Amino acid sequence: MQFLSIGANGKCTDDIMEFIANELKQLKNDNIDYSIDKVNIDGTESIICKINNDNNQGQGKKVSKQAYRALMLNVSNALADYIMRCYEEKITKRIINSNYFYFSQAERKDILKSAFKVIRNEDKSFINTLLQIRRRNIIVKKLMDYFDCSNSIILDGFVNFRLKDYIKALEEIVEKAVDNYLMEKEYKEFITLLKYFVDIQEPKFLNIHIVVDENGQYMLLDEKKKEITNECIAEYMSEISEGEISYDDLLVSSLITLAPKRVTIHGVERFKNKELIETIKSIFSKNIALCKGCKLCNINDTIKNLEK
Repeated sequence: MQFLSIGANGKCTDDIMEFIANELKQLKNDNIDYSIDKVNIDGTESIICKINNDNNQGQGKKVSKQAYRALMLNVSNALADYIMRCYEEKITKRIINSNYFYFSQAERKDILKSAFKVIRNEDKSFINTLLQIRRRNIIVKKLMDYFDCSNSIILDGFVNFRLKDYIKALEEIVEKAVDNYLMEKEYKEFITLLKYFVDIQEPKFLNIHIVVDENGQYMLLDEKKKEITNECIAEYMSEISEGEISYDDLLVSSLITLAPKRVTIHGVERFKNKELIETIKSIFSKNIALCKGCKLCNINDTIKNLEK
């Protein structure tokens, strides 16, 4: 009789059995007879998966070995899916609490949320899908290597002591989540500072119109629709030519310096840098409007009117 024994926490045994049972259905397509039983040995629940050689009549040793190998692979696949579904959150929390204990509880919660967006592949991205496949392959290979040497496994012990590469992969995701969290925190603090600068300044204009042309370049107009782009950027021209400041940074700097009471953006769909829109919206919050259509939004008409 060829069998595998999986020892598990009593609360999890039924769930693990369900994962294994669903995976082992594939063996029926190969005419391999098997059975799954739950047993209690010395107070510890184990799942016994076995190949019923007596019912697989006419099979030689080679075929029997192939059947057992198929059992190993399917059980490994099932356990890999179970580990990723039921252990990843617990392991990720442990990594965060152990390696990043100096963050507050609320901060660690935000980091966990960010890490799990990647781990669970919530945005269905190609890269995160590859990362999921890679982690699963690590687990399956480790399980197959283990079953080559032993037919009995304690799942908790295996996860904690045999899956170092898998845990390292989760640590890398958490590290990236921490980096993203810190960058986002710095960004929010920077935006708060810029908002403060705008609030304490005396407004130089009631309304600044930002018009975006088809090449993504910006024109600034005052409340009378008079172009003021050149006078706004004159002091920055040397920095632009030397590559020390980009046009996007220049736009933000100009708006902060002018501190208008209101900002109206025309042709918002022509913005190449979508993050720039969010930055301007964050700084001016309720004092910004995205025009849905007017003469200024038609860049050709705007240029003709300015040339008159």
